[in-house]
Amino acid sequence: MSSISWEKVLQKFSSDQELFYDDQNTDLSIVIPVLNEAENIEHLLFQLKAVLDSIDKTSEIILVDDGSTDSSFEILERLQKSDDRLRVIRFRRNFGQSAAFSAGFDFAQGNIIITLDADLQNDPKDIPKLIQKLEEDYDVVSGWRVDRKDRFLTRRLPSIVANFIISIITGVKLHDYGCSLKAYRREIVKNIKLYAEMHRFIPALASWMGIKVSEVPVNHAPRIAGKSKYGFMRTIRVILDLLTVKFLLGYSTRPIQIFGLLGAISFALGIILGVYLSMIKLLFGQPLRDRPLLFLTILLIIFGVQLITMGLLGELVVRNYYESQNKPTYMIREILGVKKR
Repeated sequence: MSSISWEKVLQKFSSDQELFYDDQNTDLSIVIPVLNEAENIEHLLFQLKAVLDSIDKTSEIILVDDGSTDSSFEILERLQKSDDRLRVIRFRRNFGQSAAFSAGFDFAQGNIIITLDADLQNDPKDIPKLIQKLEEDYDVVSGWRVDRKDRFLTRRLPSIVANFIISIITGVKLHDYGCSLKAYRREIVKNIKLYAEMHRFIPALASWMGIKVSEVPVNHAPRIAGKSKYGFMRTIRVILDLLTVKFLLGYSTRPIQIFGLLGAISFALGIILGVYLSMIKLLFGQPLRDRPLLFLTILLIIFGVQLITMGLLGELVVRNYYESQNKPTYMIREILGVKKR
């Protein structure tokens, strides 16, 4: 397939949101973000093709070049010419891994969509295992790097803590949210929009649909070429995104319940302190102007009113979002007894 200009992609998106080449029925779509992985791409595709050739399913491989500054795109361009299964998307600049996954999902035509990294740390031989588990009536199957080949203090320990916190907060318990090797049913990822570092939270973001999630142990290899793109700042961004995920899961369609609750608590505390200060003034004649508690009382009341107002405005925004675009607030698994038009 020849390279596709971003302008044409945007034009197609705006018209019908359904992209791709023809009406072929594809079983598997492999989505791989690529950022400066020139030393790994050919080895990865060699291993991946061997696995796909052994599976009795039609497949496509979508590689998203996320603004690589090395020779990654030139290698992808050369490899694509020799294999019709390869689709290459090239970003104008680095937009991040979530954007790369999102682009891959938008282009994917497979009934099953599988993601993995391009750094050779994920093993393509684990793909049949994920597919087999997915076919046991699961919607999402996540890889679990049981024997992870990364440094303990800087990578594994923070990951263990993060996975525990994410599982508790989101209610979707996984041992390894950070593993990119995952398998999804098509309808799951097609109904999710990714921003920031949200790709690792896809199982949690999809949980509102009532999905079934499973986890299987997968291999993990040490990085032998290229440079890791993970650092401390990325951990901070993930934590901030987790707060967003929690809000989206619990209150995206009812913001008044979180803002209103916090506002009511703040307002009530302000009123209680106000009554206390009034009693001190009226019963004991003590001056209030030099008391810090007076300023705290005023602040709590004003803050409470602002939060409740924010909740009401949020309700208006949510209704406008869903109703103007005719978006459903539910997700149907199947319908029985109704004929398709």
